[in-house]
Amino acid sequence: MSGGMQNSTAVLILLGPPGAGKGTQARMLQERFGLVQLSTGDLLRAAVAAGTPAGLAAKAVMEAGGLVSDEIVLEVLKDRLGDPDVARGVILDGFPRTRAQAEALDALLAEAGQKVTAAISLEVDDEAMVGRVSGRYTCAGCGEGYHDEFKQPAKAGVCDKCGGTAFTRRADDTAETVRARLEAYHAQTAPLIAHYKMMGVLESVDAMGSIDTIASALGSIVGRVSA
Repeated sequence: MSGGMQNSTAVLILLGPPGAGKGTQARMLQERFGLVQLSTGDLLRAAVAAGTPAGLAAKAVMEAGGLVSDEIVLEVLKDRLGDPDVARGVILDGFPRTRAQAEALDALLAEAGQKVTAAISLEVDDEAMVGRVSGRYTCAGCGEGYHDEFKQPAKAGVCDKCGGTAFTRRADDTAETVRARLEAYHAQTAPLIAHYKMMGVLESVDAMGSIDTIASALGSIVGRVSA
């Protein structure tokens, strides 16, 4: 690796379904612990912009409308893990998604005398999650967010903030769509959970509480495993 990955670098993986708050929590961990959040999309864009060999390979595939292979993604990740700013640790966001990617990541880290420090699964109650996501709606005028159950306007049908009376819901936030997304997530992630459990690095956090409660639980795990 370019700068040589340091043996003390924490490698954290956040697992959780759409709507579980992974992005928010990753940003909070980044600020609190000086970790660097790495999402595959951002990594690929940066590598393409920098014109690295892996970036040029990714660019050719993307321009042809193809999906970038695991090999290229891992090469880009390997380059990035050699940069000095990730010495404190990284949070991998959206990778690995499959058992094959997890095994390839293990091999890449092993080359540097490293391994995954913790894979943290944000556990959700599916039905409660359906209610949480499918109940969301926003004021069409000012964008203020509301919820059927948790946050309704003081006066029915009138936005508290701007007095508007038009509200919108995202087309993909219906109960059926959310259920389908959760089913797909569980099917895809079950092998990863088994993989990291077998490695002894799986941690679980109840992701149905408040943002601060979840952040506190994650913080204590990260503090413990990266000490």
